[in-house]
Amino acid sequence: MTPTAVAGIDVGGDRKGNHLVVLRGTEIVSHLGNATPEQMLERCRAFGVAAVGIDAPCRWRTGAAGRLAEKALARQRIFSFATPARETALASKSGFYGWMLNGERVYDAFVAHFPLFSGGEKINGRVCFETFPHAITCAFLGTDVASAKQKGPQRRAILEREGIATASLTSIDDVDAALCALAARYLLEGRVETYGDEPGGFIVVPGL
Repeated sequence: MTPTAVAGIDVGGDRKGNHLVVLRGTEIVSHLGNATPEQMLERCRAFGVAAVGIDAPCRWRTGAAGRLAEKALARQRIFSFATPARETALASKSGFYGWMLNGERVYDAFVAHFPLFSGGEKINGRVCFETFPHAITCAFLGTDVASAKQKGPQRRAILEREGIATASLTSIDDVDAALCALAARYLLEGRVETYGDEPGGFIVVPGL
């Protein structure tokens, strides 16, 4: 039986761009660099992808409290960039939030074909969801071991340990996209931890 294809997307700013990796079982069957949301969607549909992990916030902050998913992860000592309100991101002059706005464009392109994960254990049909490589690394190695300074070798080692050859992944962006695809495989297998709620969006990481 042919394994179900899954995909991961590393979202970048305008200069770095987006990276896509499509995984079938342990084989990387396709990857794209500096790709538009539409190009990535077309590739995912062509390969019959069932689940897409996206390294970008799926919801903006609403109100003063912040997103429940980010706070829940922080309690596990897994820290991420705090997602602002959309208006704050648009008003920023620094350009820092450009990648989050690009992430919004990715979700906008995908959700009509890959509905956004809304919680629950059973996946019916295609799905996209929020995840991110540092949280995935923490899931596999523990928060005391996962290190931003060692992210290249650590993240490649996780993929290799899962049977995924990394020679074709020529950048950390490719590696991160592959990790997001790995999280998608774990989601389809029902082996994940989910953080957050539907109004603020869920963050999904492998459950080990």
